[in-house]
Amino acid sequence: MLERISISVQTADFDLAAEYARLAADASIGAIVQFVGRVRERCDGHMVRSLHLEHYPGMSEKVLHEIAGRAMARWDLLGIRIVHRVGRLEPADQIVLVQVAATHRAAAFEAAEALMDLLKTEAPFWKQEATPDGARWLDARETDERAAQRWRKGTT
Repeated sequence: MLERISISVQTADFDLAAEYARLAADASIGAIVQFVGRVRERCDGHMVRSLHLEHYPGMSEKVLHEIAGRAMARWDLLGIRIVHRVGRLEPADQIVLVQVAATHRAAAFEAAEALMDLLKTEAPFWKQEATPDGARWLDARETDERAAQRWRKGTT
């Protein structure tokens, strides 16, 4: 039986094939949309040596559940899986997995996009990049805020 909302915040990497197989075993699912975010080697013109993600345990999971719950209420979805890593990550490491399962693709695609936009702007994760010039804290970009606003207003 598919868990409607499944959230994990963890230091360990995730196995994309295993995560997909878990959803694919449910014959009621007609569409699975997956997004995997990775650490880039360049950000805003800076070389990235590593990325350190911090969070507030308990609060991060609660906010991710709330975001997923809003998506479940808005679209006809069968399930949502979010995995977000914390700790020290290096370029090409996986940071985040968002999976959306639905009967049809349109709802799955739209919900996955909304989940990522809202996650980037609402989830309490703090990111610090280590670059050759020193460390710097990252904030949500203005483009992320504009994208998330579209979902908060209910327009597509």
